[in-house]
Amino acid sequence: MSSDHSRKAVLPPTPKKPRLAAGRARALGLPTRGTTNANRLRRVDRWLLATQVPRLRDAARPLVVDLGYGASAVTTLELVDRLRPEVDGLEVVGLEIDPERVAAVAADRDPPRVDFRVGGFELAGLAPVLVRAFNVLRQYDEESAARAWATMCAALGPGGLLVEGTCDEWGRRACWVALDESGPLTLTLAVRPSDIDRPSDLAERLPKALIHHNVPGQPVHAFLAAFDAAWASAAGLSTFGPRQRWVAAVEALSAQGWPLVGSTRRWRHGEVTVRWSAVAPTS
Repeated sequence: MSSDHSRKAVLPPTPKKPRLAAGRARALGLPTRGTTNANRLRRVDRWLLATQVPRLRDAARPLVVDLGYGASAVTTLELVDRLRPEVDGLEVVGLEIDPERVAAVAADRDPPRVDFRVGGFELAGLAPVLVRAFNVLRQYDEESAARAWATMCAALGPGGLLVEGTCDEWGRRACWVALDESGPLTLTLAVRPSDIDRPSDLAERLPKALIHHNVPGQPVHAFLAAFDAAWASAAGLSTFGPRQRWVAAVEALSAQGWPLVGSTRRWRHGEVTVRWSAVAPTS
């Protein structure tokens, strides 16, 4: 979703009782631009493979929802191809609020392996173990994005996780938040290290809950400033390649006490994950 909208979309107030249509919860949200590219979501998919396979394997029904897949089914089908070899009985449902987009990918349906339906933030009445929602909230104001988070998390199945984020058109820069029913848990930054001048270049991909809080005095600004300083200090390692420089910078963040989580092996993939509590807005 483009970040230069002059007017932000607003979700209507959440009704006390869900309005139903044709036996389903009313689809909540607005259509995205629909733009996508093959491999655009590879970075988040690799993270899902590395961190979420046990969650899916432990589920009685390993159902994944891909929310807002766009005008093409390509990234949904890639998600299926990447996860299914690791998860027996995996089901993936792509949801789009635009019925024409659902009709356009009818030839790609292969239920229960992969299906496509009309749906929005209410998740079409499904109770998935995992939701991937990428590039769907950039058009909303911050309050609406927060309510979209709450609506999606309320629809998750037991032990479910929402992964919501944004990336550039080619998938070289991405940020995402992992949330469960209790709220945000972590923020992940992922990038092709050779594609940046400094880690704070990722600021334009921060989730809606953080992007307007990247100002002095706010935790996320302090985190990115510390990351930039660590990156500058590791400049000597550029001889060995940008990945080595990225790893050294992340190691420095950890040494400074930033609460990084996950396997250190992920650092070599141009990733870093930090606890939400360390970057959450203070006001």
